[in-house]
Amino acid sequence: MRYRLVVRVLGKIIILIGLAMVVPLLMALYFQEEEWPAFAWSAGIALAAGIPLSLCPYHNGEIRRREGYAIVTLSWVAAAIFGSLPYFLAGTFPSFADALFETVSGFTTTGASVMTDIESHSRSILFWRSLTHWLGGMGIVVLFVALLSQLGSGGLQMLQAEVPGPVAEKLKPRIQETAKILWLTYTALSAAEVLLLMAAGLSLYEAVIHTFGTMATGGFSSKNASIGHYSSPMVQWVIIIFMFLAGINFALYYQVLRHRAPFYFWRNPEFKLYGGIIAAGTVIVALDLFVTGYEPGEHLVRTAAFQVVSIVTTTGYATADFDAWPHLSRNLLFFLMFVGGCCGSTGGAIKVGRLLVLLKNGAAEIFRTIHPHAVVPVRLGNAGIIKESLVLNILQFISLYLLLFGVGTILVSLAGLRLEDAASAVAATLGNVGPGLGSVGPTQNYAHLPAAAKYLLSWLMLVGRLEIYTVLALFLRATWRK
Repeated sequence: MRYRLVVRVLGKIIILIGLAMVVPLLMALYFQEEEWPAFAWSAGIALAAGIPLSLCPYHNGEIRRREGYAIVTLSWVAAAIFGSLPYFLAGTFPSFADALFETVSGFTTTGASVMTDIESHSRSILFWRSLTHWLGGMGIVVLFVALLSQLGSGGLQMLQAEVPGPVAEKLKPRIQETAKILWLTYTALSAAEVLLLMAAGLSLYEAVIHTFGTMATGGFSSKNASIGHYSSPMVQWVIIIFMFLAGINFALYYQVLRHRAPFYFWRNPEFKLYGGIIAAGTVIVALDLFVTGYEPGEHLVRTAAFQVVSIVTTTGYATADFDAWPHLSRNLLFFLMFVGGCCGSTGGAIKVGRLLVLLKNGAAEIFRTIHPHAVVPVRLGNAGIIKESLVLNILQFISLYLLLFGVGTILVSLAGLRLEDAASAVAATLGNVGPGLGSVGPTQNYAHLPAAAKYLLSWLMLVGRLEIYTVLALFLRATWRK
């Protein structure tokens, strides 16, 4: 491990976090809000810590995989700690555990909250809360590589440790160009949503807040009732569409634009499964609500589609209290928390691509039971044959994911929660979904949990966002050897 190299890069990322705080600082000054000193002090502390670290001398050497894992995980931990300072110094929350929970939830795009009255907080605080979503959606380290880095192949190691999915796609020969393409696509879609939400009647401030929550698939809102506050069908349909778009692999957008061929979407097996899951889920929920007494019509379809897309993409926005829905719809939404968006999207959870490989590998194994001597490779559309090592990696990931879910559920239940509430809280935080069921449902929050449970769920959010291996690798002694 090249410790000085890790420290130097970590310092630069802390500087980036400090500079991001300047935006809400200027907003607080403009609106004459009393939180401006908290942002000023927080930005100053981050810069005072980051600048000396960024000047740490080191001998030339490329970032290897172990340094990449260390930089990414420590960067996210640092972002959580420094990002919680505005909340803590402004007195937004009664304890540091709450401030840290809200910050981790923001950066990891989980959307689980401990705010009991969102609308009582200042614009600058709510803007910072949502800005952490947008920064964490595409990735803090990806932004660093795109803007500040000349790391060569070392940047690829960092992207592989942070970008969601089993493999980080390299769109250009230079990894910095790949990072720029991802962020430019992300920014362009965000700008388009802001304009459409403003056309639908939202103010610029509300449009930006909800765009941050949508494109990052995070779910933080400036309203207590989330998107349910807005009765406009156009607002809700715009958010449905952009939640769906945010759940697509961002590398796929580049391929479509590069070849000027929209049919690339339909040629992608992961996209087809992703769309199929959402379509089937929407139909099932809509029929279930209709059979149990809900009035038919556009509103019913929109309500069902909104919640299914929100849960599958792990956004967590809500237009209804789905915890009070019939058992079929309620239980289906719980299991959809494990699905997530496509690999390379801003969505969390297991990811559709991994589930697709799991299904194809299962079909191949069933075929082998009938024809034991047959060679049945796992194929994935244009990607061709999937290597056995990647299949094994995916199977191990899903096993670890379910193991963490089980152990986490038991530990959280020790806080006095019912098994259903504990299970949904862990599924919602590990999958970066946000709202769960019961006492952590869409009309509730996580404020009532004890500090120990909040720290545990914060760790699960981080593990879920960095997809387990990146975080757990730091617990191996071999990672830290020189």
